[in-house]
Amino acid sequence: MTGSYTGWLAGLLALLLSTAGIAQQAPTPKPFTISGKFRNATPGTKVYLQLGAAQNPVVLDSTTLDQEGSFRFTRTESDGGNVYQINLGNTQRLNFLAEGGETLSLTGDARDANEDGVSTSGSVTGSPNMEYYNKILALVADLRSKVTIWNEEYEKASLKNDQKKINEIQGRFEKAERELMGQIKTMLPEMGSSFIAVFTANNFLNAQTDLPVLEELADKLQKENPTPKYAQAFIAGVKRIKGIGVGDIAPDFSLNAPDGKQVSLSSLRGKYVLLDFWASWCGPCRKENPNVVRLYEQYKNKNFEIYGVSLDRDKDAWIKAIKDDNLTWVHGSDLKYWSSDVAVQYGVNGIPATYLLDQEGRVIAKNLRGAALEKKLEELLK
Repeated sequence: MTGSYTGWLAGLLALLLSTAGIAQQAPTPKPFTISGKFRNATPGTKVYLQLGAAQNPVVLDSTTLDQEGSFRFTRTESDGGNVYQINLGNTQRLNFLAEGGETLSLTGDARDANEDGVSTSGSVTGSPNMEYYNKILALVADLRSKVTIWNEEYEKASLKNDQKKINEIQGRFEKAERELMGQIKTMLPEMGSSFIAVFTANNFLNAQTDLPVLEELADKLQKENPTPKYAQAFIAGVKRIKGIGVGDIAPDFSLNAPDGKQVSLSSLRGKYVLLDFWASWCGPCRKENPNVVRLYEQYKNKNFEIYGVSLDRDKDAWIKAIKDDNLTWVHGSDLKYWSSDVAVQYGVNGIPATYLLDQEGRVIAKNLRGAALEKKLEELLK
C-alpha cells in the first residue's frame, strides 16, 4: 500500500520539444546561480549540475567541493523553467526548480542519502518556486512516514487475516491522501502562473477528476505567462485532455495536402464532413480504410466529404498509403507524428479517431467506424 504521484503529462519533456508551432514568443533567457555547502564532505569531491529529475539526467556542468565543502554554479535558463539536480559525487541528488533570475542556496549533509541516492536532509532555498516545492516535499514526507508504519501494520493484519484491521488501515491511508490533496489544491492558486504551479498540477492532480482545476490553470498561463515552454506544454496538454466534444464547433485549421497546397477545414463548410485522423503506420486505420472508401463512393455526390488528417512523419509513406488504399478524398498533414498541432487541438490520443461534422461545422458524432458509421451516414444522407 503506497502512494503514487506520477504526472499525468507523462510525455512532458517530449511535448516541450514539439510546441514551437504553439508558441507566439520565445522565453527570454535568464541566468541563475546556485551555491551551497555539504557538511561532512570530502574536499575535491565532484559536484554535477544536471538537467532533469530522472535517474539519467543530462550533465550540464561540474565542479569540485572546496575545503569548506562549498560549490557554485551559474547557468542560463532558456526555456522559462526547468527541473534541475545537484549531484554530489554520484552518491546523492537534490532536485530544484529554476525559471531564471534566481540566486539559490543549498545546504546538505554528504552522509544523508537514502538507498536510492536521494538526499534526505538537504534543501534548496531562495525563490518562491522553492518555497512551495519544499512545503510540498514536507507534506509528502509526512505521508510517507505514516505509510511506512501502516504498511507494517497492514502486513501483520494480513497474516492474521484481520479484515477489520485491514479496512481500518486502508481507511486511514485514504483519509490522509485526501487531506494531502486538499492542502495541495489550497496552495495551487497561491502559486499563480509560475513553474511550481505547473509542476504541482502535473505531479499531483488527476487529469480526469481535476480537469476544471487544470483548465483554470491553463487559462491563467495563457493570459499571464504563455511564453515559457512548460506553459506551452501544459496548455497543449490540457487542450488534448479536454478535446473536442459532440456539440462543439470544430476548430478550423489548414494543413498541407500531398501536393503542398494548403487545405482548410472551413473550405468544406456546407457539407457533411468526416474528419478522419489516421496514419500509414496505423494498422487499425488501414484495416478500416476499405469500409470508408466504400461509404465515400456511395455518398460523395450527396454533400459529403472526408478530410483525412495524417499523423505520419514520413511524407513518402503517407502518399504511398493514400495511393495503395485508394483514398480519393481531401488529405492534409504537418508530418509531426503525435505532436501534430491539429491532433493536440482536437484531443486525439489514439487513432483511428473520427469526428463527423454537420454543414455548419458542428460535431454531431465521434469515433464512428464500421456499421455505426454506415448507419449514421445513411440516416443523414440517404
